[in-house]
Amino acid sequence: MLEDGKLYIGTSRNPDDSINKGEYLDLKYANRHGLITGATGTGKTVTLQILTESFSNAGVPVFCADVKGDLSGIAAIGEYKDFLEKRAQTIGLEPYDFQEFPVIFWDLFGEKGHRVRTTISEMGPLLLARLMDMSEAQEGVLNIAFKLADDNGLPLLDLKDLRSLLGYMAGETEKLSAMYGNITKQSLATIQRGLLVLEQQGAEHFFGEPALKISDIMRTTNDGRGAVSVLAADKLMMNPRLYATFLLWLLSELFEELPEVGDPDKPRLVFFFDEAHLLFDEAPKILIDRVEQVVRLIRSKGVGVFFVTQNPLDVPESVLSQLGNRVQHALRAYTPREQKAVKVAAETFRPNPAFDCFETITQLGVGEALVSTLGKKGVPSMVERTLIRPPSSRLGPITTPERTKVVAVSPVAGQYDEDLDRDSAFEMLARRAEEAAKAEEEERLREEEEDRKQPESRRWTLPGYGDDDDDDDDDRRRRTSPKRRKSSRSRPGYQRQTVTETVIKSVARSAATSLGRALVRGILGSIKKGF
Repeated sequence: MLEDGKLYIGTSRNPDDSINKGEYLDLKYANRHGLITGATGTGKTVTLQILTESFSNAGVPVFCADVKGDLSGIAAIGEYKDFLEKRAQTIGLEPYDFQEFPVIFWDLFGEKGHRVRTTISEMGPLLLARLMDMSEAQEGVLNIAFKLADDNGLPLLDLKDLRSLLGYMAGETEKLSAMYGNITKQSLATIQRGLLVLEQQGAEHFFGEPALKISDIMRTTNDGRGAVSVLAADKLMMNPRLYATFLLWLLSELFEELPEVGDPDKPRLVFFFDEAHLLFDEAPKILIDRVEQVVRLIRSKGVGVFFVTQNPLDVPESVLSQLGNRVQHALRAYTPREQKAVKVAAETFRPNPAFDCFETITQLGVGEALVSTLGKKGVPSMVERTLIRPPSSRLGPITTPERTKVVAVSPVAGQYDEDLDRDSAFEMLARRAEEAAKAEEEERLREEEEDRKQPESRRWTLPGYGDDDDDDDDDRRRRTSPKRRKSSRSRPGYQRQTVTETVIKSVARSAATSLGRALVRGILGSIKKGF
């Protein structure tokens, strides 16, 4: 049943339920992306698991999210079960061998796998604004913050770096608005509150260093198999927006970092985006345009993207048109919306005259799907009703001790488990604030010192006033001292003043004093007016 260069998906059957032929996914066209849809409990996770196994055996690394925990079983060897053996016999899968696969477990919270981090700078303002559901004005302020950080060499690595930068901007709104555009304190405060909510939701575990290296999710083993990176997303799903933003960031990083390779014989990496509807729920047009651009162009980088969701209507038409390989599990058609979804799904397939797609989609059993893949020259094959092959690895989750053992022997063990807090915007702005405070304190002390010295350095006098008064006082003290009085009396020619002389001298002294005061007021008045 196996063919070189192709992945065996299952075996199709005729309308009378007889076996028809094997259905395959050509590795050469796996980078043309794909879609796996179906209602809950119809077998989407098993389809994801068997495709992951096939890609790994073909030497293609895989990244996928484990939303329910069931996908972790791919790290353990399969176990015999009656219904699995029966399916293998029905589709003619012989021999049906059990196998375990090389798995690297990842977890944003570091509980069920290696820590996954990125920096604020790598996330960028667009995805960060989407994560915090910002308005257009707030997104504009966030863009200014990133531009300011770039212009001033301030690395934005974690949430505290961005908070520090926003705090600095709040104190310099007038100056920065003149340089970068309008910045309001209301927008800054709203962004700060959004960052606080993110922190409470556990996003601080995601932002920081060491950041994830793309090369670590594109590993192959010594025996040539592709490593399977499984992201533990059961807890992450408590914050669906963080989950969707993280996977979109990872997809964008792949797009930006990987070189062009054209159309290789097999993909360099296959990316499974489970619960894909979370990516597009209430997403702004600019974000949907970004997803469409990445999906359309990442093909030439050798990356295949498979969206996994319940309803094909969850994926915008602009993105849906880029998905060449389709696996459609059963859908229910009880409501008008569900009936529309079934109709859309049926119309996306290349029709098969042997059956009606619309009716068949509602009648598919568990582990059964409509399959259409790209064939020669990239032309979609005629849709076939297919029994999906059973997995070779364990069906269901592994135990905690088994997971711990896999993490301990991982090729990236020890690389991401410890936080790294290097010098960044938080520390730089703190030092600048400390230096500014120190400089301000030194300036204050210098001014106080100048104020103390100012009365002595800037004093001025007039003859007979100011300091001269002090000299007169000294003369008076000398004259009134007993020794001085004795000397004066014994001085030759000394005569006591008459009453007339005393009156004349008193009048003259009063006139001189009045004239001096008037002169001082005139001079001081001129000086004051000058100041």
